[in-house]
Amino acid sequence: MNIYVGNLAFTTTDHDLRQLFEPYGVVDEIRVITDRDTGRSKGFGFVEMPDSNTAKTAIAGLQGKELEGRTLTINEAKPREPRRESSRPRW
Repeated sequence: MNIYVGNLAFTTTDHDLRQLFEPYGVVDEIRVITDRDTGRSKGFGFVEMPDSNTAKTAIAGLQGKELEGRTLTINEAKPREPRRESSRPRW
């Protein structure tokens, strides 16, 4: 199950998220989303857990928890919507 983690501090790393989620079960992948130009965190990320039961337990246990002084928003990630092609030329 893919889990959305929002309202992260800009200093939060993949390692910080892994430590937060591992007590609930196996974590496959962690991705803190960063700005392509600056490399700085955008304040959200995704955690992939193979077992949906442990993922739901993690969501329930961590929703509203504080990390680095910020209250986390945690829920099941929605599938990514395909990007629309722009109707105007780029140049």
